[in-house]
Amino acid sequence: MARPSGMLAGFLTFVAGYTGKEDHFNRNFLAYVGNKSKCQPILHCSDRMPGMVQQFSRFLVHHCKLARKTWAYCVFLLLVASVSSNSLMAGQASAQPTAEPAAQTKTSHLTIAADLDAQLAKFKPVKMPYDSASMTPRERQMVAKLVEACQALESIYWRQSDPDGLKLYAELAGSAAPRDKNLRRFLRINGSRFNLINNNAPFVGTAPWPPGRALFPSDLTHEEFERYVAAHPADKAALYDPWTVVRRKGTALEAIPYHVAFREWLDPAVKALRDAAALSDDPAFANFLRLRADSLLTDNYFDSDLAWVSLENPKFDIIFAPYETYLDDFLGVKTSYGAAVLIRNEAESRKLDVFQKYVPDIQDSLPLAPEDRPSKRGHLSPMEVMDTPYRAGDLRHGYQAVADNLPNDPRIHEQKGSKKIFFKNFMDARVNYVILPVAQRLLRPDQAALASAEGYLAATMMHEISHGLGPAFARTSAGRTDVREAIGPSYAGLEEAKADIVGLYGLKWLVDRGDLPKEKLNGYYASEVGGIFRTVRFGVAEAHGRAEIMEFNFFSERGVVKRNAASGRYVIDMAGMPDAVAALAKELLEQEATGDRARVEAWFAKYGSVPTELAKALEAASDVPVDVDPISSIPEPMR
Repeated sequence: MARPSGMLAGFLTFVAGYTGKEDHFNRNFLAYVGNKSKCQPILHCSDRMPGMVQQFSRFLVHHCKLARKTWAYCVFLLLVASVSSNSLMAGQASAQPTAEPAAQTKTSHLTIAADLDAQLAKFKPVKMPYDSASMTPRERQMVAKLVEACQALESIYWRQSDPDGLKLYAELAGSAAPRDKNLRRFLRINGSRFNLINNNAPFVGTAPWPPGRALFPSDLTHEEFERYVAAHPADKAALYDPWTVVRRKGTALEAIPYHVAFREWLDPAVKALRDAAALSDDPAFANFLRLRADSLLTDNYFDSDLAWVSLENPKFDIIFAPYETYLDDFLGVKTSYGAAVLIRNEAESRKLDVFQKYVPDIQDSLPLAPEDRPSKRGHLSPMEVMDTPYRAGDLRHGYQAVADNLPNDPRIHEQKGSKKIFFKNFMDARVNYVILPVAQRLLRPDQAALASAEGYLAATMMHEISHGLGPAFARTSAGRTDVREAIGPSYAGLEEAKADIVGLYGLKWLVDRGDLPKEKLNGYYASEVGGIFRTVRFGVAEAHGRAEIMEFNFFSERGVVKRNAASGRYVIDMAGMPDAVAALAKELLEQEATGDRARVEAWFAKYGSVPTELAKALEAASDVPVDVDPISSIPEPMR
């Protein structure tokens, strides 16, 4: 026990002198505590005592007329000294507060990946500002309504991806424990409990990633599905429909339309879009918003997609639909909801003219039979450079896209074309924080110096244009078939690779025509290879990773990308790249044109693994983020 000092020591002496003299003690004690200045230290110290002692001390100080026995006062003082002597003395001496107790974790019962903090450190938090200063009040209100609609799609996406992950994400809200906060952030980054940069390995629990996520029953096998479809051919179209969820109903498989399964969140999204349309000063954009609202309640996006592609240089735009199939590794056809609010970057958009002008000519030049490359002449190919202050759904989680080419409907491509969107703020973040630092560590210094933001932007522009190039349908033994359905789960990786390689092919075509400077070509190749290094670090289970490891291995086999054993850095054979790119473009275009699933699967099996020496080389960039974690200045609530 610490030795009492000051007033408390004197008070103990005072008590000892009056032992056995109850009446005198009571009168003098009351006079003593009646002096507020003398009493204050006891009251002050009592504030930091445990509950019962605190209440007793205050009761005694303020109501000591009730005390009649000297021993009661002595017991009180002994309690004070024994329970809180150290903190009480420290409080009288320096008034230093006691340490706050550690925050209670909510995840002690969970199995969490031991390297969670290290995985989290691979993502660079980057603020995505929203500057509304130049907007009118109506425009600000309209953007707020667009954001509100996006938030509803975010709620749907989690229920397509990982409903149990969403439940955990909600349970961790408000926890101050560092472990809980880190886990919640990583759940948000991945939109699930599965690590997209580590081949979809679980970082909560041990259950493996379901190939169909929550779009199919988790226990459904391909064999069971195929037997059921064969026995119930009338159900095939609905089960394969991109906008249905497959559920068990007794022994049957039931296809539930998205607009039925997710109606709880679609209704508020529809209302927000219609409110935004009423606030828009752009009649064409307002019309699109109303059509898109209608589409959400029918799962028929054709008319609204036509209206969307037809918008001409809108100041405001929005991506708002279930377009991509990245969640579906079961059939490769089910779409997930994604959304982004877009604000036009006028200065950068004007630079797209040279790319837009020659889209039909690049299509005609592809190394593919004429019957497999339908003409693009007379088709729209709108391009927009936009800043993106808010994203939701599959655009928010995992791989942070810097551009998009939409819609994916081949009927739209045939009749109208597609829209290419470049997310300027996301592209700047990727180039500055990831691409260039990685290239500087893995490429020979003189070639690393060729990689640039300009080169990466050009390659990205042509990548998005090339999503709309090549065959519109596959030629199969069953006749003309949607390429996505013919190829199956491998389609997403194949399509991303085709866009990469046909994009490089198109850049060379523009250089040969003199529309782009010849001296820029090597910079395009260096920027593309730097981008491959960046993407492979993201893992090779996701579509972009599968595509780019295949490209890297093909280039290595052709000898146009080699590792120097002495320096450990990679060197690009710039003279050999054009032929290698043309050969790979031909192969990938033919795979899509024929719809040959076995050929595609064999190709990606051959070229789909990360070589040991590349894995070792990537360790040199271990301090560089794998990707950015966008931090919106607009709140991201979710139901």
